[in-house]
Amino acid sequence: MIEKLVLPSDDGTLYDLCAELVALAGERGVTLGCAESCTGGLVSGSLTAVSGSSAVVRGGVVSYAIPVKREVLGVSPVILDDPRLGAVSSECASQMAEGARRVLNCDVAVSVTGIAGPGGEEPGKPVGTVWFGLATSQETRTSLSHFDGDRAHVRYQAVLRALELLREGVMETGARP
Repeated sequence: MIEKLVLPSDDGTLYDLCAELVALAGERGVTLGCAESCTGGLVSGSLTAVSGSSAVVRGGVVSYAIPVKREVLGVSPVILDDPRLGAVSSECASQMAEGARRVLNCDVAVSVTGIAGPGGEEPGKPVGTVWFGLATSQETRTSLSHFDGDRAHVRYQAVLRALELLREGVMETGARP
């Protein structure tokens, strides 16, 4: 079980995934961006641990607070204020990814919003509930994951899933080398 924050420099597997993604994005001429809530910048931090990542990583928005989701990423107050939806929803993840793509002027953007724990659980949204968004010029889609473990483990798994989604977006978007 992961008990502390794992950085790419401490985790060869995570670093290798990021290095492969950065290289792939470079080969295909695709720029990347992130909008992160429960991961607090860990996706962006993992990508930028790779030397040369500045050629493809445009940036990241850590939208931990609701006003940042609304004011920076453009997530609709209708979504954020609706108790059936809120910040941990497909709709929010979709608008976060689209907002990151717009604000960062990137080709592919991923978003992460969820409940890492140990608190914050809501009816129908237990700890470990994480929504992801992926925005490209072709489409925006979302996916839901339920992760087990403590806060660090939930966040780590969310980073890995976000990297997988970015890779999918690069493969769908970029020109073949």
